[in-house]
Amino acid sequence: MHFCELDTPALCVDLDVLDKNISDLQSACDRLDIPLRVHTKTHKTPAIARRQITAGAIGIVSQKLGEAEPMAEGGIEDILIPYNIVGKPKLERLTRLVKKELSTITVACDSSATVDGLAQAAATADCTIRVMVEMDTGGGRVGTQSPADTLALAQHIDQSPGLDFMGVMTYPSNERARPFLDEVRDLTTRAGLPLHIISGGGTGSEEISKSLGCTETRIGSYAWEGMTRVGKREDLNPERCPLRMVVTVVSTSRPGQAIVDAGMKAFTSYPPIPHGYCLEHPEIFFKGMSVEHGHLDLSASDHDFKVGEILSFIPLHGGMTTNLHDRLYAIRDGEVVEEWAVEGRGRAQ
Repeated sequence: MHFCELDTPALCVDLDVLDKNISDLQSACDRLDIPLRVHTKTHKTPAIARRQITAGAIGIVSQKLGEAEPMAEGGIEDILIPYNIVGKPKLERLTRLVKKELSTITVACDSSATVDGLAQAAATADCTIRVMVEMDTGGGRVGTQSPADTLALAQHIDQSPGLDFMGVMTYPSNERARPFLDEVRDLTTRAGLPLHIISGGGTGSEEISKSLGCTETRIGSYAWEGMTRVGKREDLNPERCPLRMVVTVVSTSRPGQAIVDAGMKAFTSYPPIPHGYCLEHPEIFFKGMSVEHGHLDLSASDHDFKVGEILSFIPLHGGMTTNLHDRLYAIRDGEVVEEWAVEGRGRAQ
């Protein structure tokens, strides 16, 4: 079936572009000799994660426990959840996932309260949880605030029954993290605590992660390469951005405008407005969106747009757009060759 025959709006991915993105980054990490752990919050799709593992990634990152669960069920054997797991419902789900032994599960924390919750859950479930310390090396979001705090929390993990201290992580990898990380290495070495994992992160950070001495680099948005990476609509390129939202023109009643059957509920309401790049007619653009309607400005085009016409757009924010869709249609040379479930979509818990 050709993608133009799909019921719209339909979210598609060009396999040739996706596979090139996967191969290019894996090759770059291989040249640097730094293991790649791919972040799946961009695509949320086990079928794509398996493609990345097959290409050479050592494992994945799932930002939420709800994303990790279908990834484990989907055959991914090494999963890092770089998030503070807090509260009885989540801790019970975490220990169930650990005890299934489908995957090696590692979690992160930045406080003794989180560590104590993990330890209590491990004791109740009679299992062992692998734990890392997340450090705030300038990101200003979460993480221990100093090397001394990092050591203290690492020792707390090490001394807590049912927990295995695995190492440290930071985001994003950049030069300002170097003094913090160097001191953490020194403190943990003198304390006799081995850092099995030093995890750096951020798309485009593989070189600095290697330079900082990280044992792995966490990268995710490279798969879609949307506007949050490229910069602006005019720079979106179908040769590096594989995601395509296929839509149908449903109205041309207003001169100079076409309405398509995908609005904010399909494209996401990411500011300033949800817009993208039209593959068939790059000169047109979204001038606005309502909840279910996309408003196209046709003023720069001499094409006579008709009701029923099929168009495809590279979305502004691939990860947020994907989170709104249950299915991904994998296309090659315009033909739909596979249909994938977006198993991680909507799993915010």
